[in-house]
Amino acid sequence: MEEQQLSPGKFSVNYGLILGVIMIAITAITYFSGIMEKGEQWPNFILYIIFPVIIIYSINRYKKHNGGLLTLIDAIKVGVAVAVISALISTAFNALLFYVIDPYLTDRIMDITREKLYENPKMTEEMIDKTMETIKKFSNPWLGGAIGIGLSALFGLIYSVIGGLVMKKEA
Repeated sequence: MEEQQLSPGKFSVNYGLILGVIMIAITAITYFSGIMEKGEQWPNFILYIIFPVIIIYSINRYKKHNGGLLTLIDAIKVGVAVAVISALISTAFNALLFYVIDPYLTDRIMDITREKLYENPKMTEEMIDKTMETIKKFSNPWLGGAIGIGLSALFGLIYSVIGGLVMKKEA
């Protein structure tokens, strides 16, 4: 009996869910530990490692599931789908965090950011106000989510092309 072939999109759902849950876990850990409010960026470096690893791994698993065959187009479909699904999940959680769990989180982060800007002697009051104005525009979780989904798709595409070129094997 021949194994049923899954479309790249359907195959990607599980890996997108896994990556999305990892992104939620990183966000939750940074929130509950207070790291998020301090504005520390090192937890993001964990994601910068995990993100391409899971995308490449999912492409590899798709290839194995597909009898060792992989086209570049299928690799791109799998990788971008994983990236977008995970970004959608992460965006939904961030909206929940910023609007329901802690609606004052954005204000606290903005206050801490302003304090950090004042620590820089090269920043004038006018420069700080302009910087804060820009940060406030992009601090909206929906706008940030849309940008995050777009960037996730872009980097998913880049990693998928790399993985697809390395692993492709056509009949």
